Amino acid sequence: MPDEPYPPTRSAVPTAIRPEAAPPAPPAPAPTGGAWLARLLVVGLVLAALNLRPAITSLGALLEEVRTGLHMSGSVAGVLTSVPPLCFAVFGLAAPRLARRFGGAAVVCAGMVAIAAGMLVRPFAGGTAGFLAASALALVGIALSNVLMPVIVKRYFPDRVGTMTGLYSMALALGTSLAAAVTVPLTQALGGSWRTGLGVWAILAVLAVLPWTAIARDRRAAARTAAKAAAAPATADAPTGDAPDATGPRVARSRTAWALACFFGLQATGAYITMGWLPQIFRDAGVPAGTAGVLLAVTMVMGVPLAFVIPRVAGRMRHQGPIVVVLGLSGLAGYAGLLTAPVAGAWLWAVLLGVSNCAFPLALTMIGMRARTGTGVVRLSAFAQCVGYLISVPGPILVGALYQHSGGWTAPLALMAALIVPQMAAGILAGRDRTIEDEA
Repeated sequence: MPDEPYPPTRSAVPTAIRPEAAPPAPPAPAPTGGAWLARLLVVGLVLAALNLRPAITSLGALLEEVRTGLHMSGSVAGVLTSVPPLCFAVFGLAAPRLARRFGGAAVVCAGMVAIAAGMLVRPFAGGTAGFLAASALALVGIALSNVLMPVIVKRYFPDRVGTMTGLYSMALALGTSLAAAVTVPLTQALGGSWRTGLGVWAILAVLAVLPWTAIARDRRAAARTAAKAAAAPATADAPTGDAPDATGPRVARSRTAWALACFFGLQATGAYITMGWLPQIFRDAGVPAGTAGVLLAVTMVMGVPLAFVIPRVAGRMRHQGPIVVVLGLSGLAGYAGLLTAPVAGAWLWAVLLGVSNCAFPLALTMIGMRARTGTGVVRLSAFAQCVGYLISVPGPILVGALYQHSGGWTAPLALMAALIVPQMAAGILAGRDRTIEDEA
């Protein structure tokens, strides 16, 4: 990918954020460790991104075993698959404020600790309530990191935003697909207990804690040095150099922001239904459990190459509506295939749904293109993601309830296909060539 996040179109690189049009953002404190710290940041970004989805997709691969072991009903399992977007919405709002107070690196480090603790505790919880609570702890860590990782990329790699974003996106997709593919065979190799199969992913999160601990210490030391140099008291409330600005446009007044939030929410609905229920759909159709996990991995791994391609194509277009439509039609075809021939065309449906789920990198791309300033991007990102994740909460619950009461997948799949239509409509509106500063 190019060093800039988008090619120099009017929307992708607005004049308001060019150096000659506006003063640059305050620089982050210089890394006290030099080149080694830059390399450590790269390692930290990759390890953090690898941990942002295994808590979800590993559970999807073993959902039937978890339901049986904890005596969950279909409705409760639907609630379980809705916990991720709910946590992302609620705790994602707190991320910028926490970053301003403690520093982004420290908050990401705390997020990795929360992921490790939640994933280690939840397999051994005695009942459904404990399992949900431990899952929520891990998801809180994911929510904080979701919001702050792009901020850290832009802050510390300003000349390599495109490259680092591509690396981060690839690692996220890789972690997602890896957990989906190997959880079932890994569980079988470790004795067949779903508790061990889920708990083993805590090891990856523990590894991510190590570099972020060192990074957070360096950022704190750099902030204190900068504060002393400026003859200002270094207080706990002082920004630590990797936190977003607190000012910006009033995003809630923008129609484009609301359209983008709806698009983000509806694509997240489809993504989390897929991650939570797709293996079960295939298993109920007669596909072996291990193969069902691999099919989910195929769906998730589609995000690896397309995360590079979609932002570049979208950045060259004045209106991203055509991409929205192509992705939506892929989803409709995938759901239709699951209804009519779930086993015979399983691999094709998995690929089509994977293409459809790449509305996520498209939504992130449009967030960057629909704001003229850096502060506007931060505010739009927080608004679109938090509102969008709230919109996505009911979807998995409804799918679980329909599955339990209808005894099959016809009604749930019809609902999932129907949601694609408003997703395309919202995406077309959000893809228009305008910015939130013009509307707010």
